[in-house]
Amino acid sequence: MKFINYLESISGISIFGLSSLLIFSVIFLLVLIWTIKADKKLIEEISNIPLDKNN
Repeated sequence: MKFINYLESISGISIFGLSSLLIFSVIFLLVLIWTIKADKKLIEEISNIPLDKNN
């Protein structure tokens, strides 16, 4: 709890800013892990999905 109080005492940083940074970091880390461990064939299939269905 002392760490949060220390960070809040720094001017311009609130608990909401820290929580959003933590959420962003976790999501970014999960996407990075997924891309490293994902099957290469699955990534090729996803990249070949057409964006326009009129073709």
